[in-house]
Amino acid sequence: MLRLILAEDSVLLRAGLAEVLSRSGHEVAAAVGDAEALKRAVAAERPDVVITDVRMPPGFRDEGLRAVLELRAEDPSLPVLVLSQYVATAYAARLFDGSARGTGGAGGTGGSGAAGGLGYLLKDRVGEVDEFLDALERVAGGQTVLDPEVIRVLLNHRPADHPLGRLTPREREVLALMAEGLNNQAVAARLFVTEAAVVKHASSIFMKLELDPAEGNRRVLAVLAHLRGSAG
Repeated sequence: MLRLILAEDSVLLRAGLAEVLSRSGHEVAAAVGDAEALKRAVAAERPDVVITDVRMPPGFRDEGLRAVLELRAEDPSLPVLVLSQYVATAYAARLFDGSARGTGGAGGTGGSGAAGGLGYLLKDRVGEVDEFLDALERVAGGQTVLDPEVIRVLLNHRPADHPLGRLTPREREVLALMAEGLNNQAVAARLFVTEAAVVKHASSIFMKLELDPAEGNRRVLAVLAHLRGSAG
């Protein structure tokens, strides 16, 4: 069971999310409708995970995102799952870049004193309850999770001469799943191939893109940084 803080300005969506989470065995310690209430609730309740919308009152711009970046700056171990109505790669970049700066760079996470898990999902993903709950539990466990649709946009918006063009179709599939935060075993299961095949593809990807083949969230953050660069 996870103890959660939920921040969402839509009363109906907030109630629906709280119901889904409660029925799944989790405790919603507080469900609030604005960024200031979110910060107060986190200070009072010390949750296992924070779930928040990007856009919150009063300005309905990026108040929720700014609130969790402040919270992570104060406590980098706090796991955060951010929800967004639309594909906004700039928001995802701010979330991951801001948290990386707050923890001294894109170092590994998990373990004592390390940065907590981090996720960015589209709200449509909440309708896929099993996927949403899996993402929540992975974030709670210290992993990095990024919505597949955001990854698709990042992969498809790149200059013609970008190094991503060196990858085979299968390597692009593996790269996209790695960017979601999946480990080699999970990628193998998703693609119905052996784990050894995934390791081989991953090695080729990192060689072609000149990335550090570090394990864990360092690997994910390196991939995300590369994808964001390709979209620029």
